[in-house]
Amino acid sequence: MATQSVTIVRIYLREGEHRLEKVMSFLHDDEQVLGATVSRGIAGFGPDGIMRTASLVDLSLDLPLIVEFYGEPMQMEAVINKLTQQLHLPHIVSWSAFSHSPGE
Repeated sequence: MATQSVTIVRIYLREGEHRLEKVMSFLHDDEQVLGATVSRGIAGFGPDGIMRTASLVDLSLDLPLIVEFYGEPMQMEAVINKLTQQLHLPHIVSWSAFSHSPGE
């Protein structure tokens, strides 16, 4: 099995921020990352301390969103810098990992 060093990047957003479309367009069109996944949270809170939850009572439209993608470490570092400077995204985390693929 072949392994490759990668950097995983995770961006934390909220639906109410209306940034998801801009972030996905940036990753797809401008940076051409290999892929990205968006997950919608059922509950969460950020620096403001406000708890946002999905319930049948309020059906919140301001739930947490997580955008996750990975790639070659130097490319991901450049993408993170552009995300923070151009889109002013304050909640980005990253870590080193290995990508595993079947050998030939």
